[in-house]
Amino acid sequence: MKEEIVKELSALEQKYGVSILYACESGSRAWGFASTDSDYDVRFIYAQPRDCYLSIRERRDVIELPVNSLLDINGWDIRKALQLFLKSNGPLYEWLQSPIVYREDAGFAGELRGMMNDFFSLRAGCHHYLSMTRNVFENDMQGPEVRLKKYFYALRPALACRWIIEKNSVPPMEFPILRTLVGDGHWHYEVDKLLEQKKNADEKETIRPIPLLQRWIEGTLMNFKEIADALEPVQHDTARLDLLFRKYIDL
Repeated sequence: MKEEIVKELSALEQKYGVSILYACESGSRAWGFASTDSDYDVRFIYAQPRDCYLSIRERRDVIELPVNSLLDINGWDIRKALQLFLKSNGPLYEWLQSPIVYREDAGFAGELRGMMNDFFSLRAGCHHYLSMTRNVFENDMQGPEVRLKKYFYALRPALACRWIIEKNSVPPMEFPILRTLVGDGHWHYEVDKLLEQKKNADEKETIRPIPLLQRWIEGTLMNFKEIADALEPVQHDTARLDLLFRKYIDL
């Protein structure tokens, strides 16, 4: 599958006249809890020729392919990506840590990784991940049956928020690393059972709610909101990112 993805990325470069600086897996395959029928969520950052950025004409800053049952591919223009990096955009910070990389032809991603801890807002990150957890928990996990994958869609961001608070740093993308924060053996036992089920389940598999995990998620939401609100907001100027932008549109 990787060869097919790499071919698709090369075709996009030719079709749109751009240079793809970085491409990675961004979904459950990178998070560490894919199902048998999980699709491939490919995300990339690209640069256009320099003169495109000097034109008064409005241009799209995303490239999206029609989603099919197996592949979901889309990318952001470097200018958009750097603007979102400045705002501590959670998905972007995750892409830069993905364990599955399809393209990294220049030093762009490495340079951004080196800036992550300097630019990342702990407050913004906490609110992002708490919001993700709350949305899933309140909208998808209150009935007599819960889609199995929704547990991981709530647990992973809840753990990411906890990582930010306890480690004061950018949280890792991968669930196996995040779960090391939890010392409760019963919690890990229930999560291990879910992981084993998910390996052989389809994306629509449902299960009965798991009381221990329901309580844990609800407690996390209650305990961390006040802590997140108390974190100091941060603001950075654009100077370092402007230099990076100019460097990579000259490729």
